Amino acid sequence: MKIKFLIIGLLGLVSATAFAQKGELNNAQSEYDSYLVSNSGPAALKSPILVTKANASIANAKTSIDKASANEKTAGLPQTSALKGAIYASLALRDTIPTTSAPLVATAEEAIKKATELDTKGENKKLIESANRSLAQYHLNMGIKAYQNRKYDEAYKSFDGFRLKFPEDTNAVFYTGLSASNQGITEPRYYAFAITNYNKLLTLNYSGKDKIYMDLSTIFLITKDTTNAYKITGEGVAKYPANSELRRREIEIALQSGKQSDVLDKIQKAIATDPKNKTLYYYEALTFSQVADAADAKFDKAKDDAGRAAQMVISFDNYAKAAELYKKSVEIDPNYFEANLNLGYVLEKPAIETYYAANKLPANRQKDYEAGLVKADALFDIARPYLQKAVDLNPKSSDALNNLRNYYRGKSDPAHKAENKAKADELKKQMDALSSGTGK
Repeated sequence: MKIKFLIIGLLGLVSATAFAQKGELNNAQSEYDSYLVSNSGPAALKSPILVTKANASIANAKTSIDKASANEKTAGLPQTSALKGAIYASLALRDTIPTTSAPLVATAEEAIKKATELDTKGENKKLIESANRSLAQYHLNMGIKAYQNRKYDEAYKSFDGFRLKFPEDTNAVFYTGLSASNQGITEPRYYAFAITNYNKLLTLNYSGKDKIYMDLSTIFLITKDTTNAYKITGEGVAKYPANSELRRREIEIALQSGKQSDVLDKIQKAIATDPKNKTLYYYEALTFSQVADAADAKFDKAKDDAGRAAQMVISFDNYAKAAELYKKSVEIDPNYFEANLNLGYVLEKPAIETYYAANKLPANRQKDYEAGLVKADALFDIARPYLQKAVDLNPKSSDALNNLRNYYRGKSDPAHKAENKAKADELKKQMDALSSGTGK
């Protein structure tokens, strides 16, 4: 019996000793739990009592976990490292000064790493997750502050810290890529970081992928990588065929890199499977009209009459092809504003060129001058219904107003000269009102 009592006494002593050894750890856990309760919910931000309670609890938790970390009996426990990581991460999150919060973050990171290695059974998984959430929120807060102050390099580093904690979080990946893209303007090496994060975003369940395709193509163009710019834009068009910006960008890059036939082939194949799609005809027409615009630019730079004549032929031919396709688009939808606008433009452009060519003739070619004006008037009249329709559909469009104004300025009809001038002047007033904001 004496031996039995002695054993019980020894067991009691061992338990008391073990409790004493874990006392600071238990206290740290208790204070941290109390901190979480005081710091949770919107009321915690408004109540001075809760704020004071939270501050006291997290300070007490730090004191206890520091002692537990220094005690050889508890220093190597997974719970100690996990709890230390969570407490120091919370302290960092509450600290808005980078110079004082940075050491807290470093300590938290070290503790989380150690806890992850030690916690082979996953008993402290929630603590480790809580610590990582706090650090992620800390990095997010710091990133937002830096971004708002246009310190994009600092924002990138902070958002990347957020991303490293939650690599599948779309906000984390997007903010990291966005900051890198902005910093790339002054430090081009950051563009590579933006590309990496934007490409990652395309693999995630992100709602704005169409814009990411556009942003990626922009970065590739800035870095003079037209091959990847064309490739990524094409992928975007394939996934978002109705996106007008991506379609236009694909056409622009195709023309710049000599891939006109490639993009036309893609559009024509799409038309073959969807012959009633007005936008497909619109973009096929846009391809031809941009070729014509490019020829116009070369016309002005041509060194001789032969060169100018050759570019004019290319221009007129492609404007004519574009017009036929825009007409198909308008046939499907007579109120398709963009198609009416561009159809009026491509029909009017040859009229304008003919008008200018006639006015450049020398005085001894009066008959040719008059014939040129007659031809220009006829071309202007063909364009007029579509020019007017575009204005009717969108009277706030400066492009539509300007195109119609050019019609009245270009008409040489002597009988209606004053009337045409008055209409041109009125359209100019409407355009000026729009540009000044008074025409809204």
